[in-house]
Amino acid sequence: MNYRHAFHAGNFADVFKHTVLVGLIESLKLKKTPFSYIDTHSGRGRYRLDGSEAMRTAEAADGIQRLLAASRLPSLVHVYVNLVRSLNAGREELLEYPGSPLLASLLMRDEDRGLLCELNPEECAALRVTMQGDARFAVHERDGYAACKALLPPKLRRGLMLIDPPFEAQDDEFRFIEQALGDAAARWPNGMIAIWYPIKLRQQVQPFHRWLANGPFGKVLVAELLLHPDNSGLRLNGCGMAIINPPWKFDQQLETLLPALQELLAQGRYGQHRVEWLTGRQTG
Repeated sequence: MNYRHAFHAGNFADVFKHTVLVGLIESLKLKKTPFSYIDTHSGRGRYRLDGSEAMRTAEAADGIQRLLAASRLPSLVHVYVNLVRSLNAGREELLEYPGSPLLASLLMRDEDRGLLCELNPEECAALRVTMQGDARFAVHERDGYAACKALLPPKLRRGLMLIDPPFEAQDDEFRFIEQALGDAAARWPNGMIAIWYPIKLRQQVQPFHRWLANGPFGKVLVAELLLHPDNSGLRLNGCGMAIINPPWKFDQQLETLLPALQELLAQGRYGQHRVEWLTGRQTG
């Protein structure tokens, strides 16, 4: 548990992940019935871009900062940027960046509910401070993978679970995710689940995709954004999101979103993106 997201807050992977997250939550809000939001690896929920960790890596400069001066943003990116700006109202520059729990809280309605899990005691204590006073959320200091068995199905059956682990276990992390998804499929088969994953070497991701394609879920959509070729294990070349039971026509939203993000976040001429159904392509 040595990973600290504060070093990477607001980087290109956060932009990708959080923009997709905005789209998924907005899709849930199209229906009046309340929904649950579950975050298995919540982190501290709020990060300082002027803190020592973020300043040391300066990754936000090629992430969220790139979007501030851009014009004619796709609607999901526009919503995402405005939410980040709202946390910095009255300031001339961005000093605070929301983690996934706080970003979700800014979008959720009064009747919606959230379950947040964070295993690291220090990060969980900070998460409780971030979410204090928000009665919609329950914070659990526990293993997020175990929560897929213990906390599912949620009381509000309609909802979204985000699995966003630190990938300290490298390739083994995918096996942990597969086990957790097996539990989730048994207890919450109709739940929407979004799994973020890093891309360094393509061969590290392929077994996970094969498992999803042959797994217990009827519909699995994958979106990926690469800024560099996926042939080096020495850096984060890109990232992806596997979405189980995605919203209707969400692939079309991604087909508009990803080319824009690729252009806005480019770090060279080898960027690429893809949207692919692993199983259960929606038709009609």
